[in-house]
Amino acid sequence: MGSLRLTSSVLSTAARQLYLNSPKSLRWYKAASTSAVNEKDPQLGDYPELPWQSSQTLPPRGWWDQQMRRNFGDPVPECEEVLSMWGPDIPVVPPRTALFQFALAASAFVGFGFLCKYVLVPERPTVPREYPFSGLVQELGGLEENKAREETEGEEE
Repeated sequence: MGSLRLTSSVLSTAARQLYLNSPKSLRWYKAASTSAVNEKDPQLGDYPELPWQSSQTLPPRGWWDQQMRRNFGDPVPECEEVLSMWGPDIPVVPPRTALFQFALAASAFVGFGFLCKYVLVPERPTVPREYPFSGLVQELGGLEENKAREETEGEEE
């Protein structure tokens, strides 16, 4: 019974390492602020430098703690709050594809708005009223008389 546990433990560790080293498991994307140079953090001291990999990308079974996808005694990454199961979700769709799909949906929405405003609007059923003498400018007192009065601080209603 003990050798069976040891064999399954070795197999699950080997499968886990094979999964971690495969290119399809890398579902995280570098932000613009991440550095391309991998420098050793002087504050870590002799703590092991663990890979930047979210627990969400690991296989769901074969762990001592299945919820957090960790084994007993595994070192905790420096950024555990970001890389844990409770950290930000890893995008299923790559950011470039998501941006394209969002732009496509937004342009379809705007296009539908323009279609409703300019194409589907019926023509006016009547002819607009026309006034003689440049729209009765002189009869209504001229352009200067029809402007709105400026409100001063002394006037209170």
